[in-house]
Amino acid sequence: MPVIEGLAKRVGVPISVDTYKAEVARRSLEAGASMVNDVWGLKADPKVAQAAAQAKAPLILMHNQHGTQYQEFMADLKASLEGSVAQALAAGVPADKIIVDPGFGFGKTPLHNLELLRRLMELKALGFPLLMGTSRKSTIGLVLGLPAEDRVEGTAATVVISIAADASTRSRRA
Repeated sequence: MPVIEGLAKRVGVPISVDTYKAEVARRSLEAGASMVNDVWGLKADPKVAQAAAQAKAPLILMHNQHGTQYQEFMADLKASLEGSVAQALAAGVPADKIIVDPGFGFGKTPLHNLELLRRLMELKALGFPLLMGTSRKSTIGLVLGLPAEDRVEGTAATVVISIAADASTRSRRA
């Protein structure tokens, strides 16, 4: 918490805290964090949404799961994110404070990650801003045959694909 407090006083940029624990979310927001990125999309601790709602803070809902088994990958991913969004709304998080993250690299095989990039535009139907975190991920290394320190161009390509799919823009609900 001292690090968040110190940064909040010294930097003029939003501070996002990655967690799946409500108490960490609550205390981080009290310490000066601006938003919470729930890396389990409220599946580990649904009370993370209450912490965000009480603080009137944006909440990022990331798709994640144990294992990489899906009945139908994109349909399952979308249904999971819809469930997370419904939980957040029920807990009082305003729709304009919700961001969805399909969780590139989490609970997915490299082929799933590539399919996600190819079909990313389909997630805009959820009606919320999309966040993509692809920096130096192992799928990029696998495709390009490069170690993490040499994946900058691959990361840039995934960022361009994400922007082309309208990720990081305002949603229709905003």
